[in-house]
Amino acid sequence: MLSPAEARERCEALVERARRAGADAGDAVYIASGSESVQVRLGALEDVERSESEHIGLRVFVGGASASIGSTDLGDAALDELASRAVAMARLAPADKFAGLAPEDMLFRGPVPDLDLDDATERSPQDLRRLAEEAEDAARAIAGVTNSEGGSASAGRGLFALATSHGFSGAYAASSHSISASVVAGEGSAMQRDYSWRSTRHAADLLPPARIGAEAGERAVRRLNPGRVKSGQVPVVFDPRVANSLVGHLLGAMSGASIARRASFLLDRDGAQLFDSAITISDDPLSIRGMRSRPFDGEGLPTAPRKLVDAGKLTGWLMDTAAARQLGSRPTGHASRGASGAPHVTASNVVLEPGTVTPAELMADIADGVYVTELIGQGVNAVTGDYSRGASGFRIVNGEIAEAIAEFTVAGNLIDMFAALTAANDLEVYRGIDTPTLRVDGMSIAGD
Repeated sequence: MLSPAEARERCEALVERARRAGADAGDAVYIASGSESVQVRLGALEDVERSESEHIGLRVFVGGASASIGSTDLGDAALDELASRAVAMARLAPADKFAGLAPEDMLFRGPVPDLDLDDATERSPQDLRRLAEEAEDAARAIAGVTNSEGGSASAGRGLFALATSHGFSGAYAASSHSISASVVAGEGSAMQRDYSWRSTRHAADLLPPARIGAEAGERAVRRLNPGRVKSGQVPVVFDPRVANSLVGHLLGAMSGASIARRASFLLDRDGAQLFDSAITISDDPLSIRGMRSRPFDGEGLPTAPRKLVDAGKLTGWLMDTAAARQLGSRPTGHASRGASGAPHVTASNVVLEPGTVTPAELMADIADGVYVTELIGQGVNAVTGDYSRGASGFRIVNGEIAEAIAEFTVAGNLIDMFAALTAANDLEVYRGIDTPTLRVDGMSIAGD
């Protein structure tokens, strides 16, 4: 893996070669990663994996048309060939009036801020194995756990660099450390599986592996002997580890590309009151040690904190440059890049701000409801907002979580669900999209 300075130099060199080959404009991106992971199962070493990759990609614009190409060879001869091929491809491509680099006057300027994303801590395979064993041992120690799918620990580091022909050049590195455990409770056809995991930028921020393992074991045991639930309309409470998917559907619908294609259930709702006024959803790409933090976006634009939903009101779309041009607007610093192809829209560290009541208080008045801990399938229509997903979890009876239930479906429409949503105060930030426990009244349950 190159250093940030070396990665910038390679990107700048590739862009310069493209200009010499005849490109009107262009940008180059370098993406590299290296990771090591260890998995154990039933106390024995099962897998040790080491992976490394690096890729440089070039996007060029010639006469209103564009082309993208990439390579894993970073040598001078390879970059020469990459540039000439990309320009030749662009000359054969159809023109796209919306394609192009980000506005020059909006480019990130100045030094890259230190978001403390890169941890110098190195984990040896022995260290990773010890962490994985501790997590699995703690999970298997929970009464009722009968088998294990394994404990794992990993550590890695990645680097992203971008250079454009109109003046931007930047790079940053980020590390990651993670621990997980997955175990089985019960016997035969009554077996139930569950898991727990944590991932952080810095090793010091990880929860103890024994805590992660114990959580996995306790979750699996709680799911034993699930019953069935009757069909009807009831309040549904979403556990935080699945509640964040509701915000994920919102983010997808806020994409400028979806709006430009008129393929979003939020069409014509910019500025609308989608949620109760107590709901605020924020996006902070500059969060220190954030799992999705980044000092600049995939087009070289500065990133900044923003409220996506402010006191229940939608504040606008998430746009890369192409979508912004289609909508007659300006990009919002939400472009992301892969190793090849055009940018696409992604948010960063998204948080639905916590409410003022505990989860117990949020459920206290529910005589008969459902608490969802797992969602199954992809039954969401991004155009209409219709929502229908398989689920499992627990009944709520007289304000208390009761017996486990499985094989039912929760359904509604996301616009109605957002309007009826209330939040508890148990927010934990570690997933990238984070919410507290969420309650949605009036959802349809399909069971027995």
